[in-house]
Amino acid sequence: MSAAEAMETSTILDSREIAKILPHRYPFLLVDRIISLDLEKGLITGQKNLTINESFFQGHFPDVPIMPGVLILEALAQTGGVLLHLRSNTPNKIAVLLNVNNAKFRHPAKPGDVLYLKVEGLHFGSRGGRIRGQALVGDKVAAEAEIAYALVEKDLL
Repeated sequence: MSAAEAMETSTILDSREIAKILPHRYPFLLVDRIISLDLEKGLITGQKNLTINESFFQGHFPDVPIMPGVLILEALAQTGGVLLHLRSNTPNKIAVLLNVNNAKFRHPAKPGDVLYLKVEGLHFGSRGGRIRGQALVGDKVAAEAEIAYALVEKDLL
């Protein structure tokens, strides 16, 4: 997504609305907003704005700060969790990570970057789901993976 496209993008869900869906809180809520959503096609795009103030930059290669790859995967997983939650319409359940397959790290994400979290639903069921996601910095793929979830009653966690 180009800078011009990003500026024209509207917010579908802001951070407060995402926090109503996901149980994560600072510093582990890694999706700032949802900028596109198509529940019929099972597509969602999230956005994470990276600033030098992120706590992980203080200790992860502080002389040349990059976002840890596992946190990029977590941001993808959270975006997929929002999609699964909205698609399943189960307000008392949350999407819990089951597995990550075919994860690849291809390009660093650094302070000042905008991470676009593009997720495609591969399977949606009453007990969980599976997605394929790509995290992009500009037009470069920072990371990609397939992620599976279980839908679990909040009270059971």
